[in-house]
Amino acid sequence: MVVGGGGRSYLRELVDWTLEKKKKDDKARGGVWGLSVQDLLLPSLDSTSQPPSLFDGTTRLYINYQCPYSQRVWITRNVKGLQDMIKLVPIDLQNRPDWYKEKVYPKNKVPSLEHNNKVTGESLVLVKYVDCNFEGPSFLPDDQEKRKFAEELIAYSDTTFVPEVYKSFAKDARTLAGAQFDYLEKALHKFDDGPFFLGQFSQVDIIYAPFIERFHVFMPEGFNYDITTGRPKLTKWIEEMNNLDGYKQTKVLEQEKMVEYYKNRFLPKA
Repeated sequence: MVVGGGGRSYLRELVDWTLEKKKKDDKARGGVWGLSVQDLLLPSLDSTSQPPSLFDGTTRLYINYQCPYSQRVWITRNVKGLQDMIKLVPIDLQNRPDWYKEKVYPKNKVPSLEHNNKVTGESLVLVKYVDCNFEGPSFLPDDQEKRKFAEELIAYSDTTFVPEVYKSFAKDARTLAGAQFDYLEKALHKFDDGPFFLGQFSQVDIIYAPFIERFHVFMPEGFNYDITTGRPKLTKWIEEMNNLDGYKQTKVLEQEKMVEYYKNRFLPKA
């Protein structure tokens, strides 16, 4: 298979035909399609691990299984059907291998993508990069009104939504975080041609999904607060996201541990 178009194999053409058929079948559900390919999740690499054969032509996505920013790019890879083209390399953030900072990504953060003999970081950048530079369905619409709204929502995610919800945990979570979820509920009403933020599935859904997933699990435990109560559009959005194989494979596996981590980090000690 070829990155970015050009002489594609018969198998790729067959896959595209299958995707197009499924796209039509799934249109009522927001137009999401893709192949269900289950990753074998390898152990995370730590300070005792040897590096892979770096810059050998293999495209590698360096992630951490628990990191929501990594999850954004992981979702993008999966829903585009790029499991065979982009190899996952999980990193243990509590015991990072020295070679990751020295030879791969000097900022020593995840996610990062090794592609075409260079390494790129930052989740918002990488979601767009993977969507634009690899084959598969595009997750930005042609419609200019939707594109403009996508830009607004993507910018809002890391400048306002995520930090404001986290800050609310030390104050009045029900009121302050509630205002952020009300913002999402209103945004989900803008387009009526599907259950997602732009109607059809898009980069916006990918950007918000990891954080909504964590808040949806943690806030009932930490604050006795269900983010879906009184928000039917957000409820439907979560249901539809959970139907996507490419997303389900990236979800936090040990939710109890995640809740305990959030409690220890964000809630006052008794």
